[in-house]
Amino acid sequence: MAKLSILVLDDEAIVGKRIRPALGKLGHEVDVVASGSEAIQRIEGRVYDIVVSDIRMEGVDGMEVLRRARARSARTLVIMITGFATVDAAREALTLGAFDFIAKPFKLDDLRATIARAARKLAETDAARG
Repeated sequence: MAKLSILVLDDEAIVGKRIRPALGKLGHEVDVVASGSEAIQRIEGRVYDIVVSDIRMEGVDGMEVLRRARARSARTLVIMITGFATVDAAREALTLGAFDFIAKPFKLDDLRATIARAARKLAETDAARG
């Protein structure tokens, strides 16, 4: 798997502390932020391969981060995570262009598998663009 640039957004610090080393061990470059506004600042500063974002947060929520990430780069894949998984939230996220949706609590292996699927999709997209 190619080295990916990944932005992780979750307002629960423990989530970022668990995800960063799990993805870093796979050779990925992982940035972790705790607020939607900070995520948007990062997204405006660089294009990430993958954004992993919680949906529900104070202030700027994950749906707005999803909109901004997809507007910045159609290539960026966004994986939404939430402890409040509802069909409506999943439908809205997918309509806005989310790659996938993971319910909390999740196993790191589930996230790694979703990242691997996203990496394959990015490789296919890049190959098609030639």
